[in-house]
Amino acid sequence: MTVAAASPTRLVWRRLLRHRLAQASLVFLVVLLALSLAAPTIAEWRGIDPGATDLFRRFEPPSAEHWLGTDDLGRDLFQRLLDGGRVSLLVGLAGALLSAVLGAAIGVVSGYVGGRLDRFLMRFTDGVIALPMLPLLIVLAAVDPAKLHLPAAVARSESFSIYRLVLIVALTGWTVAARLVRAETRSLKARDFTRAAQALGARPLRIMRRHILPNALGSLVVATTMAAGSLILLESTLSFLGLGIQPPAASWGNMLTGAQDLLQDAPLLAVWPGAMIFLTVIAFNFLGDGLQDALDPRNERR
Repeated sequence: MTVAAASPTRLVWRRLLRHRLAQASLVFLVVLLALSLAAPTIAEWRGIDPGATDLFRRFEPPSAEHWLGTDDLGRDLFQRLLDGGRVSLLVGLAGALLSAVLGAAIGVVSGYVGGRLDRFLMRFTDGVIALPMLPLLIVLAAVDPAKLHLPAAVARSESFSIYRLVLIVALTGWTVAARLVRAETRSLKARDFTRAAQALGARPLRIMRRHILPNALGSLVVATTMAAGSLILLESTLSFLGLGIQPPAASWGNMLTGAQDLLQDAPLLAVWPGAMIFLTVIAFNFLGDGLQDALDPRNERR
């Protein structure tokens, strides 16, 4: 099939396949996500309760029963990694998607409407960018849910901790998407197809939804992919500081927290979650690089 006859989706996929690191990263992330989502099924198949403690089986080496050994409380380390991956990936992916939605909405309105609204939204964006990110996240994560008059059962639940983290990282991570979409919108607003839609009487909301956002989607996908890795790192940092997911629920960050006092006796308790954070973040970055090349039609080789 010639390049002229190939569909845009097939051309993007063809360019992505040329990027070996992006391919390997995509396979790694898909396998990791599948294993993390299937963690309860895997635990049931193996006959292991990942939350059950057994102080008589602390620090066991890898074996047929415990594939990566056990931690300081006798829990299966492999299952804890899968459970932690489910939390970390959920926070990273959901936070990145929510950030992309918020940023895209602000960016497209700012770029299309222009004028005072554009100046106000961009100065607000500049203000958020100027805030020291990590201290701000620590302050937001340290807010006691009980003071928000939430039921105690809800405030202490694992689900609430995850949703709160997703909201926190999204509210502070939308600025890149907003600036990117605004720049794309200002460029696309001057294109002939946008002017034709305006001449035909299309409403601004329809033009933004049907003509501008779809054409800015490629850049937004790349930014979202890059942001997912950064947000996983932020979640791990907050959990490591004791402000994210609280034990006994597992995340890669709080697994590192639990292992920091055991580096001499059991260094692998820190190596495994640290390696998973490193590999996942770098995989998202490589995938983002590959998508950036794949979505650029100038990279097509005839």
